[in-house]
Amino acid sequence: MNVLMVETGKAPYETEIGDGLEAMQAAVGGNIQAVYPYEDLVGLVCNEEGKLEGLPLNRALRTEDGEIYDIIAGNFFICGLGEENFCSLSPELAEKFKEEFKHPEKFVRIAGKILAVKQPVPGDGAPEKPQKGPEL
Repeated sequence: MNVLMVETGKAPYETEIGDGLEAMQAAVGGNIQAVYPYEDLVGLVCNEEGKLEGLPLNRALRTEDGEIYDIIAGNFFICGLGEENFCSLSPELAEKFKEEFKHPEKFVRIAGKILAVKQPVPGDGAPEKPQKGPEL
């Protein structure tokens, strides 16, 4: 299955993984959890216990207004959705989500809010300005 892998601190990349449970668990380093935060027919598959295990924070999930509503801890991948199973990600969707997750993010807590600071990737300009997260 062709997926877009998003590792902490790195730019996303396309890779092949098996479509069985063990292969998906190996890709995220533990039990899997699938979430569906996008209108596209894709699943975001992450480590179900990433935050509990203290995995490093990876990327923020944002509302349509750009506000952070959650942060994925640990590595995750984006895959396509078939009628009953996960499936390969289409080339068009792979490109869309490569752009979405292009910049690794660092997170800081300031005045009760979490800010995501996008990090530059080689060959790219300066990171974008920090975005405000949910109040804690």
